[in-house]
Amino acid sequence: MSNSGFSGGGFNRNNNPFGGSGFGGGFPNPFASRGNGKRRVSPLTITFIVLFVLSSVLVSLSGFYADLLWFRSVGFVDVWQTSLFTKIYLFFGFGLITSAIITLNIYLAFRKRPIYVPVTVEADNLERYRAQLEPIRRLAGIGIFLVIFYFAGTAGSRFWQQWLLFQNSTEFGQVDPQFGLDISFFAFKLPMYQALIGWGISTIVLAIIAAAAVHYIYGGIRTQVKEDRTTVAARVQLSILLGLLVLLKAVAYWFDRYALTLKEGRLITGLTYSDVNALLPAKSILAAIAVICSLLFFANIVRKSWLLPTAGVALMVIASVLIAGVYPAAIQQFQVKPSESTKEAPFIQRNIDATRDAYGLTNVEVKDYQATVTTSAGQLANDAATIANIRLMDPNVLSATFRQLQQIKPYYAFADSLDIDRYKIDGKERDVVVAVRELNIDGNPSRNWINDHLVYTHGFGMVGAFGNTVDADGKPTFTVGDIPPTKGLGEFEPRIYFGENVPDYSIIGGPAASNPVELDYPDDNSTNGQKNYTYTGKGGVPMGSLFTRLLFAIKYQEQRIVLSNLINSESKILFNRNPRERIAKVAPWLTLDGDPYPAIIDGKILWIIDGYTTSAGYPNSRVVNLANTGDALTSRSNAVSSLDDRNVNYIRNSVKATVDAYDGTVSLYQWDEKDPVLATWSKAFPGTVKPRSEISAELLAHVRYPEDMFRVQRDILSAYHVTMADAFYGGQDFWRVPLDPSSFGSNSGNQPPYYLTMQIPGQSKPTFSLYTPFVPRGGRENLTALAVVNSDAGDEYGKITVLQLPRSTNIAGPSQVSSNFEAKPEVATSLSLLRQGGSDVVLGNLLTLPVGKGLLYVQPVYVRATGNTAAYPLLQKVLVSFGDQIGFSETLQGALDQVFGGNSGTTVSDNQQSTATPGGVGTSQAIRAAISSLQAAYADLESAQKRLDGAAEDKARARVKAAIAALISAQNR
Repeated sequence: MSNSGFSGGGFNRNNNPFGGSGFGGGFPNPFASRGNGKRRVSPLTITFIVLFVLSSVLVSLSGFYADLLWFRSVGFVDVWQTSLFTKIYLFFGFGLITSAIITLNIYLAFRKRPIYVPVTVEADNLERYRAQLEPIRRLAGIGIFLVIFYFAGTAGSRFWQQWLLFQNSTEFGQVDPQFGLDISFFAFKLPMYQALIGWGISTIVLAIIAAAAVHYIYGGIRTQVKEDRTTVAARVQLSILLGLLVLLKAVAYWFDRYALTLKEGRLITGLTYSDVNALLPAKSILAAIAVICSLLFFANIVRKSWLLPTAGVALMVIASVLIAGVYPAAIQQFQVKPSESTKEAPFIQRNIDATRDAYGLTNVEVKDYQATVTTSAGQLANDAATIANIRLMDPNVLSATFRQLQQIKPYYAFADSLDIDRYKIDGKERDVVVAVRELNIDGNPSRNWINDHLVYTHGFGMVGAFGNTVDADGKPTFTVGDIPPTKGLGEFEPRIYFGENVPDYSIIGGPAASNPVELDYPDDNSTNGQKNYTYTGKGGVPMGSLFTRLLFAIKYQEQRIVLSNLINSESKILFNRNPRERIAKVAPWLTLDGDPYPAIIDGKILWIIDGYTTSAGYPNSRVVNLANTGDALTSRSNAVSSLDDRNVNYIRNSVKATVDAYDGTVSLYQWDEKDPVLATWSKAFPGTVKPRSEISAELLAHVRYPEDMFRVQRDILSAYHVTMADAFYGGQDFWRVPLDPSSFGSNSGNQPPYYLTMQIPGQSKPTFSLYTPFVPRGGRENLTALAVVNSDAGDEYGKITVLQLPRSTNIAGPSQVSSNFEAKPEVATSLSLLRQGGSDVVLGNLLTLPVGKGLLYVQPVYVRATGNTAAYPLLQKVLVSFGDQIGFSETLQGALDQVFGGNSGTTVSDNQQSTATPGGVGTSQAIRAAISSLQAAYADLESAQKRLDGAAEDKARARVKAAIAALISAQNR
């Protein structure tokens, strides 16, 4: 047996690396000859193998190079380079070091193998394995190196974000109360230290296993020998490796001390009394014991006994159980539990302070709001501004209405959930329900590759309706709509090439302007019924060259990209077109809000998306899973996306991002100028985020406080509005978000936050705000607080005000108010009538407003025909509640006057914001509608009688009765 290391054993006829005619002693050699001893491989087989490898490489490289071209087209190639090269460095670094350590130990174990092995049964069995390994030893060594290199490198490259944070760490300027270290250590450095420790332990463990296996196979470890069961070389090598392993464990114990500040416990997140007084010193003691144990292993280099190292490991295990397990449990049981509230008070206070700071709740203003439940005439006289802006158009109900009234063609579509913004119209700022008319190629009756990717390339136009007005039939009052778009919001580029519902790719800009092929919009004045267009924007990846066309043909597996004569030197390809997707690629370190919203800014439609910087390394702060902060709106399919499924304990709305709907330009603007996480990422990706000063005044006018951020904050605020440790421990004053009484279809969940222009007590003027109600935890549904955040860009932006209701007054919460509406006989009867005769009632958002020194609830009621795919909701009634009083009328004004003794203090003129009647239809309209329903029902009754259709006759007769009752009710108003 040679002692020359990894030498010998090449590919030749006399020294077959596969062990002669068999592979590993029993498997047939795929390269073995069939007769003359020469290897023969079919040329066809080689061709197939080469083609397969080349095609796999080409497909991979096509996606890789297309990605580079995309980053170049948006001007963020530095992000691509930084991310890629960081991953490459880590891949090679982790891969080389790991594979070098393990294969070096394999080499040393083989090199120091004993020349003579004692004769035993075990040695005879191992000799057969050694004989089989000998011919492929070098190949096996290279294979082991490459396999370890690949898997270790792949695992290491996943730490690229932690590495960049570690490299570019920015101090928070705050220290944790236990260790006195800046929070940046826990947020940016500790995760990388822990990753390196884990990698080191895993590498040493694998090296120990590999070295022990080689020593065993080649006789360095002899389990059947009574004495000298390990050779000197085996003992030295394994002692060093085991000593290093235990030493790394000592380092792990030491850093575990810092990780205790992030530990989730039964009561709080972070250090508790038993952690500080028992577990923290236990970790230090275990670290010292581990250092001693490592020295015992190193001492074993010159000793011939494993007794002391084994005893040291046993001591460490016993100490770990007793010191780190039993002792803290005993402290918790016998010292903490008998007086837990006082023992844990300082640590609960740490948790409260850290959590409020980490989630941006330090400056929340809590006001006592002595809400009244009594009503009187003229009670809303001082709240005319808020009443005037009550939004009766629910953006989560009106999508079907927008589709039927503004879709124009089936190849256009609107989102399932519309958006709320505000615009200055005729000198007044108005809340507007907005949506863009996006392309929906699934609605195109003529589907083929050319239509899908060269003709139908973009949506067209933006639609906006006033939030507080409807026309005489209950339809929204549109301020901008139609094709070409009306000018209610000024001139703007209406084409939507980048949006939430676009094809995966479109090829544009190819044919000359004299012969465009892109469908622009339907036009009755054109000979072919449509206007065509050729894209002129700067967005997209040029694909005029044959190489680029071939690249994308491979990427999308579509040969027509190369063959089509509609693609020429001027053509571009648009892909990665969803606004959230585009921002996620240029800023992979951001967590993005689930609801991009469109706005007309400087003559362009821009998608505005809020970006969050997050961390899971803020000491003593409560951990939240972002995906668990959703509500009834985010649970709806195809409505609003929820946040990523990740745990965080720090969040800031640090970036406002925009995507141009026409040319796809991505812009990131710094919003939170004090966020150290954003500062750290800005060091890693310099120049990616523009300074806040570059935000235009028009963009600032459309910035709003993000819903997802507020969802996270209200989840925290439900408990952490309590700022005293003793009250927090008791938990009697904790809140929760009420269930949504509107019940979006079959989905249930918490009530979403709502945007509304309102003037809360203490404010000098109305502001565009986002608010949420709270009810007590524990089953009761009465209102306990209302949290309102200022959403207008300015000095007060982001200020959260909590109106806390007196505990002695029982104010009905949203669910109770909804039940009260249905329980009132007049309301129940009217809603029952509306639900008959082929109609269905859709309840809109139940709004809660702090006006009239109390709480006013307003809920729009829509009616939609059933059994008709073209039916859509129309506003027909308005429900109002204040205290125990309920109003129900066709108009908001009428409902308010019913509640406040015939005079709410506001008039229709206060509410009048357009030529349409706010709040609903008038009495004459109700009479005409009832007569129309009666005529239709009577005609259906006669038709059923002629057909002798008894079932249809019964249904029609019931509709006639309902229509007569509705007519009588309308006449009596």
